[in-house]
Amino acid sequence: MTATQGHNYEVLSRRKLYSGPLFDVVNDDVTMPGGGRAQRQYLRHVGAVGVVALDAEGRVVLVRQYRHPVGQVLWELPAGLVDVPGEASVGTAQRELAEEADLLADRWDLLVDLYTTPGCSNELFRAFLARDLRPVPDHERHTRRDEEAEMTVRLVDLDEAVAMALRGEILNGPCVTGLLAAARARDCGWATLRPADTPRP
Repeated sequence: MTATQGHNYEVLSRRKLYSGPLFDVVNDDVTMPGGGRAQRQYLRHVGAVGVVALDAEGRVVLVRQYRHPVGQVLWELPAGLVDVPGEASVGTAQRELAEEADLLADRWDLLVDLYTTPGCSNELFRAFLARDLRPVPDHERHTRRDEEAEMTVRLVDLDEAVAMALRGEILNGPCVTGLLAAARARDCGWATLRPADTPRP
């Protein structure tokens, strides 16, 4: 049951329509205001994290990766799924930064949380800010496979990255959100940052 301003949206039944490694598709029978009921289909997602990794010169790490559902190569943040049982979100972010950008960071903060597509999915995305960057030693670097095998990494001035998003050159939603949040946090003297271990909503 989910409490809102007036009505409790009670799930009377749930039916799994599809089960996969990244998400399930379910159908819920939900009570509606006024006594009615409605069927709601959506993705139950494992969740994801992304990293706004800033170097000492104020440049952000962007990766370019093919995304099959949209049939395009997109600029994105280093990011990945929260799919390792028991792993904290910041631990997932640290792992993804190392695997996708060959970087480690000594300073981690939480930038922003968002539901990526709340009309059709419960996916929660957490964007972390990583600073004090250093390279992963050569002998410890991850071997990238599948789409990641062609991934390219680029350092872009944070303000230019924000401008790229506003020009329509960055279309990945979590990336746009992370860049805007990082620019705002910087302009506020980092006062908006939260501890990296802040509990998930």
